[in-house]
Formats: sequence, structure tokens, C-alpha cells
Amino acid sequence: METVESDPVFDAAGGDWDDIAQDVSTLGAERIVVNMGPQHPSTHGVLRLVLELDGETVREARAGIGFLHTGIEKNMEFRTWVQGTTFCTRMDYLTPIFNEAAYSLAVEKLLGITDQVPQRASDIRVLTMELNRISSHLIALATGGMELGATTIMTTGFRERERILRFLEAISGLRMNHAYVRPGGVAQDVLPEHLDQLEAELPELRRGIRQLETLLLENPVFKGRTVDVGYLSLSGCMALGVTGPILRSTGLPHDLRKLNPYCGYETYEFDVPTRRDADAYARVVIRFEEIWQSLRIADQAIERLRASQGEPVMVADKKIAWPAQLSVGADGQGNSLDHIREIMGESMEALIHHFKLVTEGFRVPPGQVYSAIESPKGELGVHLVSDGGTRPYRAHFRDPSFHNLQAASALAEGGLIADVIVAVASIDPVMGGVDR
Repeated sequence: METVESDPVFDAAGGDWDDIAQDVSTLGAERIVVNMGPQHPSTHGVLRLVLELDGETVREARAGIGFLHTGIEKNMEFRTWVQGTTFCTRMDYLTPIFNEAAYSLAVEKLLGITDQVPQRASDIRVLTMELNRISSHLIALATGGMELGATTIMTTGFRERERILRFLEAISGLRMNHAYVRPGGVAQDVLPEHLDQLEAELPELRRGIRQLETLLLENPVFKGRTVDVGYLSLSGCMALGVTGPILRSTGLPHDLRKLNPYCGYETYEFDVPTRRDADAYARVVIRFEEIWQSLRIADQAIERLRASQGEPVMVADKKIAWPAQLSVGADGQGNSLDHIREIMGESMEALIHHFKLVTEGFRVPPGQVYSAIESPKGELGVHLVSDGGTRPYRAHFRDPSFHNLQAASALAEGGLIADVIVAVASIDPVMGGVDR
């Protein structure tokens, strides 16, 4: 087609670039459309942002997802209910304990055994979730600081996170993706030496968190980059289904640990931090305050676990429960030696039962259920459907990163291109949870 000199010309090839060029051509003004990504700017995964720029001002921002798709939800339909924990723990890989806990609570609700889960198992879940909340917030603060050029924030944040990962590795055998919280309880008990190790680390952890606060909260450069940046009001959060620190930065104390308690959270003393500024800086402050509240809960959980040593950590129903003391072998892993002696030398029925439980799994009555918990990023929900078999008919997760990422456009538009990174970092999305 012939063009005259005054006509705008757009060169695009493939994908949605044709649509973008058509949109821009209708504006009657010269604007630049650029890709930010796909890469890792504070997203812990592969996110593509399509930005329409007027100079350095962002006029429109679109989030492109799907680059990290794993098919976890579909894969869970072909594995037993217990094996599902190994899949879902890998979604938001910075909050694996929460993925496992939400899924296990949903399975327990389908089985009708919620009230049969031992109290010690619930206390262990609370302790590990709160420690995982701290480690997730530390990554959010560390990577956010790194993207602004403050590498000291990153190294300090990762250093303090290591203290938590050492404890989680001691009790589960893995630093991440633990498959530790399982339907009916937890995979193995927390021993006194594990609690000793944790309590020895906590004073250093508190000291490191105070260092991070000193480095960030009153730093004039950091405040200049985050105050009044990435604003999202309460009405915006409600319209988009945004939860977690972003919602609480608007002043609404929405926290499922208080509003719809699970795992005995109603028996713990803690507060729900809120701010009213609704900007990136407020979300940083909230994450710090939540870390201190998580440490407060952890102290209470440790005291309870000291008092309940020796109590069961898995439901008593042997048709559901796996042997719940695995760290007994020379390598710290494997089944209980007493259990092996029984099934291999004394009881053929026990051997058959163990074989069927491991290979086939237990059956879950037909039905569907939704269960939600408060993850570090917001409401993490699980919708499970059972057809009465040994595998989920459908498993679907409401990952908070997926819903919160909808706010990327609202946070970025009207600001400078340099503020897009700050806005995205304040969301703290993990693309493993988005692209399930």
C-alpha cells in the first residue's frame, strides 16, 4: 500500500504486535511501544510487560504471562492425593509450605478428618508457615532492593533467609519444595535438637532484620524511589481481587488467619499490620512488620512444641496415615525401622497395606471443596474435586500472585518507566504461582 510522508508507519511481525500497532495508530500521536522482558525484574520468574511510552511516562502497561507454564494442576490429576503435595509445593517456590498446607487442608476437609489432625501437627504447620512467611518477605525486600541498585539489601536478605532454610532442611531434608505438610499431618516430627538449632538462630535473624530496616526505611534515596509510587486505592484492590500486603497497605486489616482461622491460629497472639498510604513504601513497611509478627507467632509455636514432645504428628487412621517418622535412617531419611521390621518380617497384611497405600493411595469421598489460607502474598485458595477415586478429579489453585499481577497496569500507568520496576517489586509476584 502506498503511504504519504505524513502517515505513521509501524513495523511489526507476529504475535500481538499487529494489534498493538493498530491500537497505537489510532491515537494520532507518536508513542513508543517497548517490551520490558520477558526477564526477571523483581518477579522471580519470566514476566513480559508491554509498555506504551510517551517520552519516559508510561501511558499503558500490559502484563504478558505464560512463559513459565508447568502444567502442575493438570499433572495432579494423574497422581495420588499424597503425591499431589510434591507437585503443588513447586508452584510459588518461595512459599512451598503454604502451597502444601492449603492443599492438605482441602484434602482433609474432603476426607472429613479436619478435627482429627493432631494438635502437634497443626503447631508444626504454624511454625513452618510463619518461618516461610519471613523467608518469602526477605526475598521480596532483597530482590526489590537489588532492582533499585542496593546490592547490600540483597546480600543481607539472602543471608538471613539462609537461617530459616537451614531449619527447614533439618526437619524435611530439603531447602525448598519440601513435600513436608501432607494430608493428615506432617511427614515427620520436629525433634528437640531441631528447636535448639532454630532458637540459636533467631537472635541473629532478629539482628539481621533490624539491619535491613536501618538500611531501607529511613534511607532518603529508597524513600524517594518508593513513596507515592505504585499507588492503588482500596476500591482498586477490591475491584481487582488484590489481597495480601497490597490490600493491607490501604488500611483494611484483611487477614484470613484472623477472619477465617485454620491450624489453630485463633489461639495465637499476633496483630495484623496495616498502613494507609497505599504505595510501594507502605508495602515495604508492612512486610517488615509482618516479619516481626511472624517471629512472635514462632516463639509461641516453639513453646507449644516443647510441651507436646512425643505426641503424634499424623492422623491415627492407618488407611490414610503414612508412617510419620521418617528421619531415622543413617542418612536421616527413610521409613521407621520398627515399621519396616513389622511389614517385612511379622505381618503380610501390613506389607500389603503399605504397598497399596504407597502405590495406589487412599480414596477420597466424592465431592468438592474450597479451602483458603493467608500466604505471604495474599489469599491462597484451593478448589479440589473428587470423584471418589485415589486421585483428584480436578485441582485448581487461586494463587495470589496471579490476581495481584492484574494491578500491574494500575500501578504503572501515569508514572515513569523507572517506577515500573518499583511497582512490580511491590506486588512481589512469583511466576511459578501465576503459570501453574
